Amino acid sequence: MRGTVLTPSAANHSKRAAFKTLGCKLNQAETESIAAGFRALGWDIVDIGHPADAVIINSCTVTNTADRKSRQALNRVLRAAHGNQTLIVVAGCYADAYRELLKADDRLYVVGNRHKSRIPWLVEAHFKGEKILCDQNLDEKPFDYPTVKKVFRTRAMVKVQDGCDNRCAYCVIPFVRGRAISRLLPHIVQSVENAVAAGSREIVLTGVNISRWQDGTKYFVDMLEACLKVDGAFRLRLGSIEPERIDNSLILLMKHPKMTPHLHLCLQSGSETVLRSMKRRYTASQYVEIAKRLGQSVQGFNLTTDVIVGFPGETDEDFADTVTLCRNLQFGHIHTFPYSRRHGTLADRMDHQVSLQIKRERAEYIRSISKTKKRQFRETLIDSLQEVLVEKVEYADGVCIARGLAANYVPVRFKVSGNSAFDMVYNRMFRVRIAAIDTGDNPELIGEETHAPPFTE
Repeated sequence: MRGTVLTPSAANHSKRAAFKTLGCKLNQAETESIAAGFRALGWDIVDIGHPADAVIINSCTVTNTADRKSRQALNRVLRAAHGNQTLIVVAGCYADAYRELLKADDRLYVVGNRHKSRIPWLVEAHFKGEKILCDQNLDEKPFDYPTVKKVFRTRAMVKVQDGCDNRCAYCVIPFVRGRAISRLLPHIVQSVENAVAAGSREIVLTGVNISRWQDGTKYFVDMLEACLKVDGAFRLRLGSIEPERIDNSLILLMKHPKMTPHLHLCLQSGSETVLRSMKRRYTASQYVEIAKRLGQSVQGFNLTTDVIVGFPGETDEDFADTVTLCRNLQFGHIHTFPYSRRHGTLADRMDHQVSLQIKRERAEYIRSISKTKKRQFRETLIDSLQEVLVEKVEYADGVCIARGLAANYVPVRFKVSGNSAFDMVYNRMFRVRIAAIDTGDNPELIGEETHAPPFTE
């Protein structure tokens, strides 16, 4: 489709864009910003599956499962668009990994990661009958996203970093996201200020490897301190972070009243042998020490993590080390992946590949530990006070039920008394006392409104 002139839609309605996002929180952040760009151009945002002039698929390729889900999403959109003039844009990591294959389909426009921010204006040009250039002929603008009022969620996601230089043995992301780059500090602070001014009560800093952020002589903790100095009642949340970047200054900063007591700290394996084979930059013993220090330093701290099982050469003894570590630490959730071979990675060429059956069995075992750990952690929060940002409001029989996330990323629901008008509840902070815990694998905490002002006010 590159270099062609496409016929604009003849419809008289406001142009409509729909989005499908797969994969990580960075993808979610980029989709939010792309949608904001469309809205700034006067477009309406509609749910995927509804009639739309343009559909943007922000894809993922981190595992074989992610590839399959990206292909399925694309095929569903192509079938739905058959016979009409919907413009279909494929962006993200799957688009970069399979660019030539996708470009062969003249129904698609392919946009790589470093050019995603240009999507609203490329699509707008198409509907004005202008020639669409190949995205690779455009200047790279990895951080050139608008910061406007939220589109899909109450939390504002601010992209601070992209790419990765770590080259872990199993990971394809450096091939599709490129070398690590950092956004300039003044631009980050401005985005946080804009988000707070637009009404966001929680800011999430995202990137591929955010703890590697650097702007000249300024490093990650310096950037966090600058964001925390922004005026306003908001809380600051970090995306996934690597253990080797955790130091005393960051642990101290986690005590700041605006910092959320939660980190997603990637483990991947509890075996020292497997971690070395993975080319990870920390040891299991170092991870345990960091986890314990965070738990001891920050009240109600919620530690979540990723674990890969069935990495090439992982023995029963190696897996037992992972099981022991997962049982011994108080995780709030363990996101578990069976190892997935990715072409071009070091692990793909390793001997002693683990069978699919063993990988599935090990994944289910860790998931069962995760379910137990999740409930155990949430039970410790009963009778505590939590600051809840409301993301969903329901009304039944004259009662207002609010649902949202506590600062430590645990779901909470509670009844709202007094003024329960939607605008007085949605995207508001409430101080809630936790009274009970629900049933199920992902149990909500059940709270009671206290009428005390939130901590961040």
